[in-house]
Parts: sequence; structure tokens; C-alpha cells
Amino acid sequence: MDAVEKKIIDLIDQNKEEILEFARDIYSHAELGYKEFRTSQKFVEFMKKKNLPVTEGLAVTGAKAYLNEEKKENASLALIGELDALRIPNHKYANPDTQAAHCCGHHAQLTGLIGAAIALTDPEVASALDGQIIFFAVPAEEYGEVEFKNQLKEEGKIRYGGGKCELIRIGAFDDADLCVAHHSRGGNAISFNQGSNNGFVSKVIRYHGKAAHAAGSPEKGVNALNAASLGLTALAYHRETFRDQDHVRIHPIMTKGGDLVNVVPEEVVIETLVRASNGPAICDASAKTDRAFFAGGAALGATVEIETMPGYLPTIPQAPNPAVVEAARIAAEGTDYPVVIEDDFTRVNGGSTDVGDVQHLKPVYTFHTGGVEGNFHSAEFTVTDENLAYLETAKIFALSAYRLLRNGAAEAKKAVREYQPKYTKDEYIAYMESQIRKEIRQ
Repeated sequence: MDAVEKKIIDLIDQNKEEILEFARDIYSHAELGYKEFRTSQKFVEFMKKKNLPVTEGLAVTGAKAYLNEEKKENASLALIGELDALRIPNHKYANPDTQAAHCCGHHAQLTGLIGAAIALTDPEVASALDGQIIFFAVPAEEYGEVEFKNQLKEEGKIRYGGGKCELIRIGAFDDADLCVAHHSRGGNAISFNQGSNNGFVSKVIRYHGKAAHAAGSPEKGVNALNAASLGLTALAYHRETFRDQDHVRIHPIMTKGGDLVNVVPEEVVIETLVRASNGPAICDASAKTDRAFFAGGAALGATVEIETMPGYLPTIPQAPNPAVVEAARIAAEGTDYPVVIEDDFTRVNGGSTDVGDVQHLKPVYTFHTGGVEGNFHSAEFTVTDENLAYLETAKIFALSAYRLLRNGAAEAKKAVREYQPKYTKDEYIAYMESQIRKEIRQ
């Protein structure tokens, strides 16, 4: 640990209460994707108090703060924190106004950026950075409320449902050469996962039937709920056709099942994500999903409308960046937190993240911190160790930035030079556009 690294750690420790206060506030005021106005504003206000230039309103609620803009041509590093939460109204810290709760740890990411900014904006530390830092608060990582996002698309406010996907499209990632990201994890370790996650497409399925008196003249109606039920059953029969190695996950919810109990349901709406670990498997599962839901409509005489939108690309298996690993080890000095590097490149997490989309264009290095317990995406999720969940996250963000950008930004330049992108930005947008379609069958 050199003098700058010691100062980074000391600054974060000295400002512990301010950092924890920010974390607790965000934790109890959770907001949903593309609606994170309060959360984004709190981030912006903090960065402005640090006298950093800020760009707001990126993909509705996203924001960027810049440090060392005069060094951006040498290297530019984005530190990423996600703004959104999940609709889990029975969580003990659920926001009563939004029904949202931070049950995936995004508030810890954002807190990490705040703590890192406290350290990195110190004049001595900032002068040791031979590159630009972008503190990047990004919206809508959780792909929920598909109908709402499709409505934003119709209004011209977004094109894609995922926050990072939309930020790529509008060019908000163009000025970043590489990125460091974070995610919470159960346990008491700081860890690095070398495996991958699923990608997916999203669907909104609308069944249109015909209303009639449910008891007096049901024969005059077309029951959209029955048609949807057949579609869901047909989808279930596909499950044995999915290969285990493709990690297919299809998990629909019904957001509308009718209007009144004594009226034959005229409209039923289903949302689903269709996930898999590779492109061909996503396409196969998507086609089978469409066939199943169209079959339900054909059997009952209902009209079926399926709108498919691009979701996220699978994350790319990769070894962790040595500079970020060393930052984690320095942050863990003097603590009981082990640093664990998982060596299974074949492991696939069934979940998804739009970090994978950014990975297809430029290096993104993700680290994990524990300090939480309970099932993610559930009311059981709870923060058990604020030091690990928040302060260690801040230290690793800040120390990673220093290690990547010191000495002429040698480590950052090496990472960019050796990285092999899967897509150019134009190729990525072309792929995303190819996934957008709407089909109606009567």
C-alpha cells in the first residue's frame, strides 16, 4: 500500500458517517427503473457539492459526474452505480410511495460511488490519476414493468428497456474506455466471478376476446383468460425441450386477467422474459414461447398480439482485472473479509444484467462484496454488515481507479489494448433493432 492508497482508505474511513447516511437514505427511498428521479437527484447534488461537472437526464434519469476532464484523452474510466430497485412492497424498507425496495443491492453500488468520490476528489489523490473518472449513475437495470417501458418507447423517451442498453444507444458510454462495476453478494467475502449470466428478450402478450355476461350469456363471449391459460399451459409443455446447458428460463406474470368477475374477460395481458445463456437458445425459446401463446388464442378464437423487445446480452466469461483484484486485497487489509476468486469459467448464473451489453463493446470489470443476507429479489434481503456492503465497496471503487490510472494509466491502457470487443456500437444497435417486432394473429 502506497501513500495515496493509504490516503484513499483514510478519507473513506474519516467520512464513514456521511457515506452510511447516504446509503440508509437510498435504501429506504427505493425507486423503480426510469422513475429514479429522487435517487438520481441525490447523486447529482452530492457530485455538484464536490464541484464536479454533471450531465443529467441521460436515458430519463441517468447522470454522469466528471473528474479530471483535462486528462480524458489519456484514459477514461467509468465507475458504474445502478439507480433502480424492485417492486417488493412487503420488504421492511420498502418505499410506501413507490412500492419499491432495494433487494438486489443497487443502493450499495451508488453508495460506493459516493464514497469513492470523497476520496478521489481529494487534490492529492486526483493529481495522481493520469486519466478521467466518470462517476456514472445508470437507470433501469432491473427489467420489470415491461408495459411501462414499452409506453416510454412509444412516447419517444427511450428505445430499449435496459438502462445501459439505452445509454449505449444515445452515446453516453462513448467517452468511457473501460468500466468498473459492482454487485452485492451473500456472505462475508469480497469476490470475483469468472463465469457468465443469461441474456434475454422481453415480451408483452395481449389476448383480445369478446365481453359478455359471464353467467347469463357466456356463449356470446370469447374468454381471453381461458385462451391465456391455454397459452401458459402450452408453454409449460415446451420445458422438456430446452437443453440443460442453455440455462433457459421463462417466467411469465399476468398483469391483467379481466375487469369484473361477472364479465367474460375481454383482455388479458402477460409479461415474460425469455432467458438463455446464448443467442441461438434465446431465439429458439422465443419462437417456442410465441407458438405456445398463439396456440392458446387459436384454440379459443381470441386475437393474440405479441410484442417482443430486446433485453440483455449474456455476460462474457472473463478473468478479473489484476488491478481491481489488488485493490480489493488492499481494501481488505486489517479486516476479516477474504478475497475470493472463483475459477469456474463455465458457471452460468440464470439471472441477467445489462452489464453484459457494455461488455460486448468495452472492458467491464465487476467485483462483489458481501454484507447482505437472504434471497435476492425477495423481502428476505437484508443488509447485515454496513462496513462490507458500503465502505469496502467505496474503497475498492476508489483504489481500482487509482491502480488503473496511476503511472500514466498504464493498467487501463493495457486492459483496453488487450480487450477484444464483440461488437462495434453500430453493430450492437443493429442487433438490438433486429430483435424488435410485433405480431398479431386472429
